Amino acid sequence: MEPLFLPKTISLYQRAGYSLSQIQADIFSGIIVGILALPLAIAFAIASGVSPEKGIVTAIVAGFLISFLGGSRVQIGGPTGAFVVIVVSIVQVYGIQGLIISTILAGVILIFFGLLRLGTLIKFIPLPLVVGFTSGIAVIIFTSQINDFLGLGISTLPSEFTAKWVAYFDNIDKTNMYSVGIALSTIIISVYSKRFMKKIPGAFISIILMTLIVTFFKLPVQTIESVFGVITAKISFVDFSSFSFEGITRYIQPAITIAMLGAIESLLSAVVSDGMISSTHRSNTELIAQGFANIASGLFGGIPATGAIARTATNVKNGARTPISGMVHALTLLLILLFFGKFAAMIPLACLAGILIVVAYNMSEWRSFISITRGSKYDVLVLIVTFFLTVFADLTIAIEVGMVLSALLFMQRMSKLSEISSLEADFDNMEEYASLPKGISVYEINGPFFFGAANKYKEVLKEVGIRSKVMVLRMRNVPFIDATGMHNFKEVLKTLKNYKVRIVLSGVQPNVREELLKSGIDRYIPLDMICPHYDIAKVKAVEILGDMEKHAGK
Repeated sequence: MEPLFLPKTISLYQRAGYSLSQIQADIFSGIIVGILALPLAIAFAIASGVSPEKGIVTAIVAGFLISFLGGSRVQIGGPTGAFVVIVVSIVQVYGIQGLIISTILAGVILIFFGLLRLGTLIKFIPLPLVVGFTSGIAVIIFTSQINDFLGLGISTLPSEFTAKWVAYFDNIDKTNMYSVGIALSTIIISVYSKRFMKKIPGAFISIILMTLIVTFFKLPVQTIESVFGVITAKISFVDFSSFSFEGITRYIQPAITIAMLGAIESLLSAVVSDGMISSTHRSNTELIAQGFANIASGLFGGIPATGAIARTATNVKNGARTPISGMVHALTLLLILLFFGKFAAMIPLACLAGILIVVAYNMSEWRSFISITRGSKYDVLVLIVTFFLTVFADLTIAIEVGMVLSALLFMQRMSKLSEISSLEADFDNMEEYASLPKGISVYEINGPFFFGAANKYKEVLKEVGIRSKVMVLRMRNVPFIDATGMHNFKEVLKTLKNYKVRIVLSGVQPNVREELLKSGIDRYIPLDMICPHYDIAKVKAVEILGDMEKHAGK
């Protein structure tokens, strides 16, 4: 069984240590990823409606802890585009204090997820749901950047998706062509620079180049400094003395949303990196690490953090194979904040908008979206509902409805696969069943005896059972039985017992037998009538029928 909490930093050291050549590769990769993370951390913070340094602080504090304590070799943690929508809505409703409290609570929830070993379960969240809200988030991020892309200078944008676009069209005459040129140039550089310079991230190149152009030519565009002021080059604990913790329970819902999304994205990122380096991550350790990282991020005034798929992939491609690279990435950002923070304030917002539009395109997963629409109608329904709820309603609602809808559709599909059928007309075994004495019927249950199919089983068993004196019920294809199924099954046995119908169970799997015994099934059927094989059950059924006929003749 996977250890509950064993960071990769420790297990790698215990197993083989760290070679000098690998440490050098990890340090180099960490520096590269740290440079890449700078513009992204700033951009995600601004897009989330908080000050730029909060994004950098999150990448430093949470990024270091995710690598140091995590269950993945090469995971890079920090603020991500997926959280932009959540953070914006939390800040609008609860303010910065509410965001900090929600982030800390989310960290606690993530730790509980790990302690309860839910890491494996979270990986079973259906792909249509993940693609639906991820694509929806991409659309929202793209929409949120149009203001800075066009240089419209709208100080307060509506929170609703449709209202944003109305505001853009109403102010389209204020378009700043310098901003458009900077944003388009950023997109082109970010996308195509890797063809010429594979080691230096395109986002970093575009930031340096666009910032120099704006500063040298004094272009009339908004910068981080003109809108948010100077970036504070320090990291300090939040002063909680002014915080109000009354009604803290109202932060539970946003905290759960942060925790769920953080868990999903971090484990997805870990799975992707596993495939790239032929490794295996520890999901519960990863969740616990994510929890501590978010608690720490909140304590230092940061925003929610999780595993970042794009930065993790970049980390691997640059040669990283141990958590050292992730810790170096965080230290690189710390040095940049301390010594170059004042220069970061000169970055034009149009440049950040261009970077985020590229991020939105990459996370849109449009190929997966189109692929799912060509598949099952159930998957299409989950995909479309989750997507539109994310865009037009709220991410929390989208996840909740998507999960419930996925579960309901899964139950419907499982109930269709579950059936009970007579075996007396089974062509392959016609002779065998025809040789049974009159009064014995044989039926088989196929599929799980769970609440989705329990009522169907109940009605059919009652109907066919009362027409028999002895019924052999084959259960070899029943992998499990849940509480609802057990309740309905006992109701059937009770009814058939009143009709003097005797039941023999055949091929009961060990785990199903255990559940039957726990539920007190012996009140309705003798334990020796629960048979492991059909041959034994057939013999018992014939004996029972003989006894019944003997007593009837007296």
